[in-house]
Formats: sequence, structure tokens, C-alpha cells
Amino acid sequence: MYPGMFAWWHARRRGACGDSAYGYGDGGDGGPASFGPGGGGHWSGPGHHGPDHPFHHGHGGPGGGDEFGGGFGVRRPLRFLAFKLDLSEKQVSDLAAVLSDLKTERAQAAVDQRRTTAALADAVAAEAFDEAKAKGAAEERTRSSERVQQAVVSALSRIHALLEPEQRTRLAYLLRTGALSI
Repeated sequence: MYPGMFAWWHARRRGACGDSAYGYGDGGDGGPASFGPGGGGHWSGPGHHGPDHPFHHGHGGPGGGDEFGGGFGVRRPLRFLAFKLDLSEKQVSDLAAVLSDLKTERAQAAVDQRRTTAALADAVAAEAFDEAKAKGAAEERTRSSERVQQAVVSALSRIHALLEPEQRTRLAYLLRTGALSI
């Protein structure tokens, strides 16, 4: 076992991330956490680290959460922006459409990334380096990146159009401070 894992392993065996009410302690019998009333198992309860842990689910930490927004997806950034910008119902529905379109474009870019990586690997794996194949993959990667850039600019333009001046100021603040990333 990797030496850095010992502390983690021992903490989990001792139930250091919570108590038996959340299913992390000894389950009352000295053994591993029980699954059932009073125990609940490792993944039940309000979050597997407990409510006061700095990386409790939904309260920030690496990768963001409801409090910090994280990267654009659809659900969490939508709730985050609706709360922080005090959006009306109409604005929320319009913003949901914008974020959905952006998410679709980013998902396509991820597919393009995997496909071009495979093409580059094929070019390298061949007996003779296939420069045309590698160049085509590199060009496709560039085109995909440009499509994402255009989608981000378009999304920001659409968001700008649906927000009130005070809401735009708050959005700009969230972007400048890094609380929201695009």
C-alpha cells in the first residue's frame, strides 16, 4: 500500500469523518459502520464527510459546489446564478437554455478531443509516421477549440441580453473573483 494511504485507511476504520448517526462510526458493535437505522452505511447521511467537514458535499471544496459555482454545467451553475443574481423565473428559464447549449458544445469538444487524441496515437503507432493524419487531427482539435470559443462568446452575449444592469455587475464580479468560471 502507498504510504500516504495509511492515514486515510486508519481514519476510515476509526470513523474519523463522522459519527455512527451518519453511518461512519463503529455501528455500536465495534465493527464497521452498520447499514440500517442509526447506521445508514458509508454513503448515507448529509454528506460522507459530515456537515462540518470543509469538503462536505454541496459546500465548495475542489471542483466547486453550490456555494462557489464551479465550471458551467447546467444544474449547479443555474442554481448558483439564480441565487447570486436574484433572477426572475423567466430569466432562469432563459439562462437554463443558454447553459444547456454551452454544455452541449463543451461535450462535443470533449468527444472531439478524444477522437483527435486517438488519431494522433494512431499516427505515432504506425510503422511510418503519418504526417497527414497527425496534421488533420491537430487541425480538427483547433477547429473544435474555436467552436467552443464561439459558443462561450455567444452564451455571454445571450446572458448579457437577459440580465438587468445590476445583475450584469454582479455577474462580472463573480467572473473577476473566480467564484464562477466559464
